[in-house]
Amino acid sequence: MTNTKAKVVGINGNMVTIEFEGSVSMNEVGYVNVDGKKLRGEVIRIRGNKAQMQIFEMTQGIKAGDKVDLIGDLLCAELGPGLLGQTFDGLQNPLPLVAEKAGFFLERGVYVDSLPRDKKWEWTPSVKPGDKVLRGDPIGSVPEGPFTHKILVPFDLLGMYTVKKVEKAGDYTIEDTICVVTDEKGKDHKLKMAFKWPVKRAVDCYAERLAPSEPMVTQVRLIDTFYPVSKGGTYCIPGPFGAGKTVLQHTTSRNADVDIVIIAACGERAGEVVETIKEFPELKDPRTGRSLMERTIIICNTSSMPVASREASVYTSVTLAEYYRQMGLHVLLLADSTSRWAQALREMSGRLEEIPGEEAFPAYLESYIAAFYERAGIVRLRDGNIGSVTIGGTVSPAGGNFEEPVTQATLKVVGAFHGLSRERSDARKYPAIDPIISWSKYKSVIREDWVAYARKVFLSGVEVNQMMKVVGEEGTTTEDYIEYLKSEFLDAVYMQQNSFDEIDAAVSVERQQYTFAKVLKVLGSDFELADKDSARNFFNQMRQKFIDWNYSLWKSDKFKKAEKDVDAHFASANGKVRDEVSAMLKDGE
Repeated sequence: MTNTKAKVVGINGNMVTIEFEGSVSMNEVGYVNVDGKKLRGEVIRIRGNKAQMQIFEMTQGIKAGDKVDLIGDLLCAELGPGLLGQTFDGLQNPLPLVAEKAGFFLERGVYVDSLPRDKKWEWTPSVKPGDKVLRGDPIGSVPEGPFTHKILVPFDLLGMYTVKKVEKAGDYTIEDTICVVTDEKGKDHKLKMAFKWPVKRAVDCYAERLAPSEPMVTQVRLIDTFYPVSKGGTYCIPGPFGAGKTVLQHTTSRNADVDIVIIAACGERAGEVVETIKEFPELKDPRTGRSLMERTIIICNTSSMPVASREASVYTSVTLAEYYRQMGLHVLLLADSTSRWAQALREMSGRLEEIPGEEAFPAYLESYIAAFYERAGIVRLRDGNIGSVTIGGTVSPAGGNFEEPVTQATLKVVGAFHGLSRERSDARKYPAIDPIISWSKYKSVIREDWVAYARKVFLSGVEVNQMMKVVGEEGTTTEDYIEYLKSEFLDAVYMQQNSFDEIDAAVSVERQQYTFAKVLKVLGSDFELADKDSARNFFNQMRQKFIDWNYSLWKSDKFKKAEKDVDAHFASANGKVRDEVSAMLKDGE
């Protein structure tokens, strides 16, 4: 604690006004003493000798004159071994331990150590006396789940340091000193396995920041092929309630080509959060065959928890992601939902009596959202390893209105937009990503000219469908009707997946490329079909044969037989591949 004396002089919801004697800094953490408990808060504005603090707990019972203890430190996350597999709240309290201490109805003022103090880790040093190190450099490692957890020089140690002493390999706790380094002035610093870092400061201990170029494979065909995401990139999933945002995130977290998944439930409904906490330990990780929770961290703040905690959960989660990126790992951060975080910002802005922006959101909403997504990125570390943080955030606009401020502010900074539609969700199409409004700036796993041609056919078919709603099926030519059937065929056999089928739920890149070549052949062919009825029958049968093919194990006998059925049915209509498509397919080989 500091020598600064402070007391409460005003209360407005979860914001209290304090009067202080001494020095106070922005984002400093303080504790309000009420009824024998200490309620944690953060300074968010300073005016003269008064400051406003947002309290991360229910403020009932706080009254004017209550003493406030300021700790002289910012809101920090504790970084070290023991994070994986944990479920934290926004302040990094392990919820299972809090429940043991306070019961299932969480009490105010209950704070638990983020990392276990008594657990011993198998330490292996990687430096020796005389070595030079900088902040963020590894000095040793311990095994943590399926990974080698690198022990890093704390991020707040600026300048060059010389290793003076390092403990030999053995078992140590995070409280033990495992290394001593000397700074340029000759002062010694004791290093432990864990250290703290302010959550609102981005970690920048890397050598170079790179442009996202390598695809982050999700094994969802519609995403990987048409609206891809790159490692170190950003994307958002806006959509109305019940459109499948959370389900899509869960599928992505299970199959994405990343090392670690961090889920930030920042204000999501309690039912969905409980479902996540229950399901993840039971999900089988396709990479290791063990529990998916071994490489997952959940930051949990439901909509029933105090508003200020939502903001803390967002920053805590991205700080943990940057920490693991500093080890050369690839991290996927899923924030669900950033709309609830923005609503928390709106509530605090209103209590601060700031001039409101559009829909009463604060005028700085765009800069806050941009600052969050800009903490994603792929970087080259000083030892040459590559690490990345990919951020995917869901947005829950009221009524599915994508013109509202949070969605629009997010679209300005992300690299891919996966817009979910109520129409596709109600039609039981999974994923419910709308191919018409969605887009991506990243590179696909499929050739660009192939994707462009397929998108052109799809949009052409959509136009015919819109026309048929006015003039009817009989008012269109057979050629136009076939174009419409091709569009529906592409949607049914490639854009949609069956998440309940073990094979079709996750599709490898190799299989996507192989299947898409066959789909492109159908889209780019002219068929000898006499009328609309024969065209409808042909494409209905072709669609079913393709779906059966999708459900067969890759390269198995069933797969080969289903492929022969597809080829035979294609030949039955005397399909002739157009020259431009034939050239693209030949070039793609």
